Amino acid sequence: MSIHVPVLLNETIDLLVKNRSGKYFDGTLGFGGHASNIINLLSGDYKYIATDKDSNAFNFCVDKFKNYPGAKFYNASFTNIDVISKIEFIDFYDGILADLGVSSFQLDEADSGFTYRENAALDLRMDKNSGVPASKIVNTYSDEKLADIIFKFGEEKKSRQIARRIVEKRKDAKIETTLELTRIIESVIPTLHANKTLSRVFQALRIYVNNELDELKIFLEKSVKLLKPGGIIVIISFHSLEDRIVKEFFKYQSLDCICPPESPICICGKKPGLEILTRKPVIPGDEEIRINKRSRSAKLRAARKI
Repeated sequence: MSIHVPVLLNETIDLLVKNRSGKYFDGTLGFGGHASNIINLLSGDYKYIATDKDSNAFNFCVDKFKNYPGAKFYNASFTNIDVISKIEFIDFYDGILADLGVSSFQLDEADSGFTYRENAALDLRMDKNSGVPASKIVNTYSDEKLADIIFKFGEEKKSRQIARRIVEKRKDAKIETTLELTRIIESVIPTLHANKTLSRVFQALRIYVNNELDELKIFLEKSVKLLKPGGIIVIISFHSLEDRIVKEFFKYQSLDCICPPESPICICGKKPGLEILTRKPVIPGDEEIRINKRSRSAKLRAARKI
């Protein structure tokens, strides 16, 4: 089994772990790449609470960390951070982490249904027990709505052509597998550029199916409220849509006034909630990219609770 290699690991640890007996929340546990390295640095009465919607990842980590009493995992979305914190009797965290990348296991294992390189059911759900699979979307949505999804979440310029071909082909037979969708896309896009387009379309469907961008916004809003003063939040994103959300959220939280420029005095009453620690996103170095090519699009942003 191909396990996810933690991206920007040293940079994450240096920014995040300031209290080795503190309380930490990991919203994207995955197969425990970051968690394993962070937990082994912690001591005393530390708490490491983590979530993941993927049951394969959750079950793997429950077994992997069974001898670590300070670690507690939930098979749930990170948007439940507030509810889980109450269950665990945690008021505030020293650090909060989210690595928004899809794991190597999900990308490499055909049964996960996340890769266009292997044939599998066209699903793309992180949690197979909730929501609707991607197959239902490609078989029932109008070409206009499909095009909007592919363009908005995949930033694919030929979204309308691809959507029209999907609607045309599904009249002959339902599109049920990743390979069937791949062949439809390849019939529109020249082979030379097919891989990038396939990646964009599958990304768009995955983001839409899992409501990833809205969930990220909810998670950020809840997280800042659950950080103790001086606590650190670290977010690692892998495409521009996620990174933009994180950048804008941190920027807004760092402002001490949102009054219009023409206002002679501040009347908004806003106070800054975060201090940005990364004016520019931290990106992997050449050596990390050489070892792990999937890290090349990673961007890390961090902020401290004021």
